Amino acid sequence: MKRSDQVAEAAISLLAERGMRGLTHRAVDEAAGLPPGSTSNLARTRAALLELTLSRLTELEEEALAPLLASGPPARPAGQAGQAGDRSGDLPELLAEALHTQLRDPRRTLARYELALEATRRPELRVIYDQAGRRFRDPAVALLAAAGSPDPVRHAHRLVAYGEGIMFDAIAGAGAEPSLDELRAAIRELLTGMLA
Repeated sequence: MKRSDQVAEAAISLLAERGMRGLTHRAVDEAAGLPPGSTSNLARTRAALLELTLSRLTELEEEALAPLLASGPPARPAGQAGQAGDRSGDLPELLAEALHTQLRDPRRTLARYELALEATRRPELRVIYDQAGRRFRDPAVALLAAAGSPDPVRHAHRLVAYGEGIMFDAIAGAGAEPSLDELRAAIRELLTGMLA
């Protein structure tokens, strides 16, 4: 593993465990098992450390979701019969699995929440955070456009917001983590409203 990835992944764990206040260069060195000053050599300022952490977090989330998104977008609206090999009926399944994947590693999601809040106070981090968000919203637009959405940009925004709400409720809210079956049913209901 590259030293920068090692530092960033230790920072992700610290954000999840201790929050933003627990993220210091020294704490990252200790958590990563690196000699003192190693993190400062890679990211001299706190802003640089946050940017490094957010970049690695985005990479990890993309890697986790890549197998699902690589399945290809559906080719027809939900509920319509398709040709042999058509996978459009899989859209609720694909999206439920994507959410389930995120819920299986709450550490990443908690760290992202910490970074999202910090981005509201740091314009330079906000730019990076918004760019990272587009890497997930754009595929959602493509999936919904292929599924027959009359307004894929608006629907993708709603779909991502819905998924974020489910994750927040399960990880930081008062809700329990939904099962994969519950996620499938919830997303099927949401898509039925969007694509009807």
